[in-house]
This record gives sequence, C-alpha cells and structure tokens, in this order.
Amino acid sequence: MEQRINLITLGVADVVRARRFYEALGWRAATASTEGLVYFDVGGVFLALFSREALARSAELPDLGPGAGGVALTYHVRRQEEIYQTLGKAKAAGGSVLKAAAKVPWGGYAGWFADPDGHPWEVAWSPNVQLDPHGHLRLA
Repeated sequence: MEQRINLITLGVADVVRARRFYEALGWRAATASTEGLVYFDVGGVFLALFSREALARSAELPDLGPGAGGVALTYHVRRQEEIYQTLGKAKAAGGSVLKAAAKVPWGGYAGWFADPDGHPWEVAWSPNVQLDPHGHLRLA
C-alpha cells in the first residue's frame, strides 16, 4: 500500500447546506460534484461532502451522529494574522468558533472552528511549517 490519502469524506446532515458553507469560505466545488456528493480539490487530495446516513450505509455502520467522530482537519496559514481572518470567515459563513486564536505549546498559534455539521478545523501557523506556492505543506 502506498503512503497517501486521496479523499477525506465528511458525513454531513445536509449536503446542500454544507456545500454552501465551504463555498462561502471561497472554495470551488469540482465539476464532478453531484447533488448528493460534493468534491473540493484541496491540493491533490479531495474533501468530499456526503450525507451521514448514506456514508453509514455505505460502510455498514450504525448512524454516525453529528460532529467530529475522532477526526480533525487542519488548515495551515502563511502568516499568523490569517488565523483571525479565517476564523472570522468561517463564522460569517455559518460555522462556529470553537477556540479563539492563541499561542500554543508547540510554538505557533492556532484557533479552531466547526462547520455547520460540527466537524472541527484547526487553523494554525507555525514557524516550523512552510507552505509552498501551491499551498502544500513543507515541514522544517
């Protein structure tokens, strides 16, 4: 098995509402998206939005319920100030700020928001992390 991830799927309560939230953040859905399954190319990996019920059926699991489900997503920014802008944009789009931006023990700054379905996102800046011109993570 190759070491890579191609797709991260979030089980959401309402695919249309979730799509509107991510598009309000400035993201563009891929043309392969449908009414019930939305894809966002996030730099060589895709984030997919799929109904929680359909996702549970597909995996033959009981109802997944709202929220994190043990998964958190991280969005690194190029400059520390961008954390505040990103948290504000998420709140304006219908998400909620879980934790205001603050200095963190690992030497950077981070804040947290949740999308309308409760999926937690960390917005982080670290002096030890660089982003290349395409937004790909480069660890020092």
